[in-house]
Parts: sequence; structure tokens; C-alpha cells
Amino acid sequence: MWRLPLALGVVAACHGLWLAVMAGALRLAGQGDGPALSAVIRGDSPGAVVAVLGSFAGLFIGVWLAVRLVHGRGFGTLVGRRGVALRHFVLGVAVFAVLYAVSLSAFQLFAWLVPGLETPALQPGVPPGLWLAWLVPALVALAIQTGAEELVFRGYLQQQLAARFASPVVWALLPSVGFGMLHYDPATLGANAWLVVGATGLFGLIAADLTARSGTLGMAWGLHFANNFVALALIAPLGDLSGLALFRVPFAMDDTGLMRLALAFDVAMLCTVWALARVWLARSRDTG
Repeated sequence: MWRLPLALGVVAACHGLWLAVMAGALRLAGQGDGPALSAVIRGDSPGAVVAVLGSFAGLFIGVWLAVRLVHGRGFGTLVGRRGVALRHFVLGVAVFAVLYAVSLSAFQLFAWLVPGLETPALQPGVPPGLWLAWLVPALVALAIQTGAEELVFRGYLQQQLAARFASPVVWALLPSVGFGMLHYDPATLGANAWLVVGATGLFGLIAADLTARSGTLGMAWGLHFANNFVALALIAPLGDLSGLALFRVPFAMDDTGLMRLALAFDVAMLCTVWALARVWLARSRDTG
């Protein structure tokens, strides 16, 4: 067990070093001081959001070094069989995308059929031409950010704990609690801070279960990628990290009414996706 904190120290050191390198690059580009740096951190533009997401590359490097230097094993052991993991990733993205489109359409139809029920109208975000120009860098950055988090929490931490402890209370719950707590931000989320922690922790549990049952990181990564694409690149609340979204909803993350409704929708979506994925895994032999 002594290898676990040592490896996490390697991951943290690499992440910190990568952030320092990025800060230096921003200074060289004239974006590293005062209001310019604040705008990047807030994600006020497509480039700023891509930069924030790209800052997670340090975790990728850290996990790669940690498993090799501390544990003496290959990076691929965190992911599972490559071909199976890729199929699981595509499946996770596809299931989320189809269910999201169906659910959103059903919600809009319900709102139209019920007299007096008003739903917040979408506001235009990034102009379509600019959004398309940034789409490929955004997809790469989202793959880096979601992949790094999955590698740390469902790849490395979950594997190391499961190798020592049989109980899912340890190998599934503990990493999920840590994953949720990393999203605790009362300054941005206000009274919704603990609700976001709970929703994020629930996603962690769902991802942990699907990873354990599928034998690869692909499905959890695919769900995470699709979820963050919708939340950051497609439809985002007003405020931080909304500079990449094609559309914006007219409320911020600390809104105690509409934001909580959006969180409830997200939780219902995740639970439905999890149930569908579990049914598919139970009937399929395509595991890693």
C-alpha cells in the first residue's frame, strides 16, 4: 500500500509541473498577467476553455510515469484491451447521445403540451462558424480532460484499491467520494455546491461499476466525454467555462431553482444510461 501515496505524489508533481509550464507559455503569449489570465481561467472564450481542459494533460503524464516507475507495469493495463476499450468508448458516447436527444425532445414536447409551463429559452453562444473552427481542438481537449480523470480515479485508484480490498465500499466508493469532492466550489456553485458534489460522486459510482463489469475504461470514459461535451461545448450555464458553448441557458451555476432542475435531469439521464449499459454488458461477451 505504500506505493499508492508515492504514485499519487508522482501524479501530483507532474500535474503541478505541467501547470507551471502552461503558466509560462501564457506569459510568453502575453496572457499570463492580470485580467488576461483571469479570462483564461474563467474560460471566457473557446481558446480559454481549451486551455483549461488541456491543463489536465499533466495528469496523463503523471499516471503514465507513476505506473511505470512505482509499479513497474505498462500504461495500457489501466485501460484494458485496446480494441474492446475503443468499442466501449464509442458505445458510451452513442448511448448518451441518443438518450440525451430523446430526453430533451420529450421534455420540450411535454413543456409545449402543458399550458402555462415555461422553460428557459436557449441563448446563442459562440457563433457557429467560430464553434466549428474550434471543434476539433475542443474534442481533443475534452478527451484529455475526461481521460485523465478516468485514468486517475477509475483506472489507477480503483485498480490499486481493488487489488488489496474486496469490498466495493473501498474500491468504488472512496475514489467516487474523492472525485465528487474535487468539484466542491461554493464560490461558483453557491447553495448548489453539495448537490453538485453528490451528482458528481454518483457519476463516479456509475463509472466505477461499469469499469469493473466491462473490464475496460472505455465505457466510463465515453460517458464522461459525452456528458462534458454537452455541458461545455453544446449547452452551458452562464458563467465560468461557458466560452466554448454553442448555446447558453439563461441561468448560472448558483441558481437554486433552474440549476437544481438541470441537475435532476442530469442524474436521471446518468441512471438511465447506467441501466442500459448494464443490460448490454449482461448480454454481451465483449469485455476486457
